[in-house]
Amino acid sequence: MRAFTHQPLPFTHRSFPAVPLLAGGLVLALSLTGLTGCGASSTASDEKSVTVYSADGLKGENGDGWYDQVFKDFEKETGIKVNYVEGGSGEVVQRAVREKSNTQADVLVTLPPFIQQADAKGLLQSYAPRGAEHLDAAGRSADSTWTAVVNNYFGFIRNTKELKQAPTTWEDLLDPAYRNKLQYSTPGVAGDGTAVVIKAMHDFGGKEPAMAYLKKLQANNVGPSSSTSKLAPKVDKGEILVANGDVQMNFAQARSMPNLGIWFPAKDGGRPTTFALPYAAGLVSKAPHSANGKKLLDFMLAERAQRQVSEIGGGFPARTDIKPTDANAVALTKLIDGVEIFEPDWNDIEKNLDAYIDAWKAATGS
Repeated sequence: MRAFTHQPLPFTHRSFPAVPLLAGGLVLALSLTGLTGCGASSTASDEKSVTVYSADGLKGENGDGWYDQVFKDFEKETGIKVNYVEGGSGEVVQRAVREKSNTQADVLVTLPPFIQQADAKGLLQSYAPRGAEHLDAAGRSADSTWTAVVNNYFGFIRNTKELKQAPTTWEDLLDPAYRNKLQYSTPGVAGDGTAVVIKAMHDFGGKEPAMAYLKKLQANNVGPSSSTSKLAPKVDKGEILVANGDVQMNFAQARSMPNLGIWFPAKDGGRPTTFALPYAAGLVSKAPHSANGKKLLDFMLAERAQRQVSEIGGGFPARTDIKPTDANAVALTKLIDGVEIFEPDWNDIEKNLDAYIDAWKAATGS
């Protein structure tokens, strides 16, 4: 995706592949104990801890997520304690930027375009985890500063109890019936919120028509949310009817939130679309426990952990040589079947992100 103009954008389109998609997964929340003991002041390479800064979405609501299982297994096998810090996709990058002179994190996990932003800001060092050779080209940077560990796809959710029939188009959401019953997470702060802008610019054919639409949609929008994961409970309870999200996170949340339904908006007269939104991980520059960070990255891309992405996390493995056939994998493949997949130019988006967010703020008065 080159810079957005008034002309249709040169996104790459493809049909949903017959082979399994790149992985979706679930971010897990572990205790933050010991965080102060693993700052940059600690130089012991054998200290038994590793600190992960991660975008939300992979955390299990009840401690049953992909991260929960992977970190538990990692700690058991290595004796290395995982200290976990969660925030919005842009938030975790900004925290790492503020700490550049006193690095706290060893591993950074976030969504595009924020992983590219972290790379451009010099936050990541080159490291190719074992198993990275099985990722496709879109799943890793050319210089191995980051690799996908769990793939994911952008989507929307609805309350299936109140909306028996899912909306189908962006235009449907302009109906006054959705006033104060619709919310999306904040672009520039949340990865899925930024994805709303990216998808709108793709579907409407450029920045200006997308912003014109989002300006209209603002009449129904409840307001900002720094965390996409916090929207699903509101949808499930019927406090709002529609929100943005992503396939992996919402599929996993639906285990305990029975009123969630995933759908993909189309422009009126067009096909539903989505794009890959992988959780990408990188080794932080000047990581205080670099060796432990490398071990964790290796562990997340190992065959066992990758097979657990669909089985436990409700998504697809990042490694293309692993083809899950469990019930979750089958259901997810069916869910996204027939949805047009486009491929954003993340490097271009990273370079122009501030301009796109400024345009969104101007359009919506945010």
